Amino acid sequence: MIGIVIVAHGGLAREYLSAVEHVVGPQIGIRAVTIEEDHDRNAKQAEICQAANAVDLGDGVVIVTDLFGGSPSNLALMACEARKRIILYGANLPMLVKLAKSRQLAVGDAVACAKEAGRKYINSYDVTEGNRHRTPAQAAPVHRAAS
Repeated sequence: MIGIVIVAHGGLAREYLSAVEHVVGPQIGIRAVTIEEDHDRNAKQAEICQAANAVDLGDGVVIVTDLFGGSPSNLALMACEARKRIILYGANLPMLVKLAKSRQLAVGDAVACAKEAGRKYINSYDVTEGNRHRTPAQAAPVHRAAS
């Protein structure tokens, strides 16, 4: 089973983990690392590495960050120097839920599934325009992954 470390600005990492567990149930092998404005870069980099090592059972680790090029992604680079570790950036809840449900896959395959889910569920809905007779659920149906 692949491990997951969520790294994000402010309290977002903890909230993402809480939301994932709300949707798919309690998870083992997932950690959240918060990056605050006044953080010590070396200490946070070490914390991310420690979290990745703690959840690495040999099948790989995905470090999910909120923003490409931001502190979370940059600080995660060192933790991904080991084999089978990938940074997945641009986190959203559908991406994280799919990743949590795909942990039995090879790390690259799980990341591909998570990226697809993350992109698939970005859309818009305007009640006053052409979607008048359709509910948001009809406009973008939710597809549940097989367990």
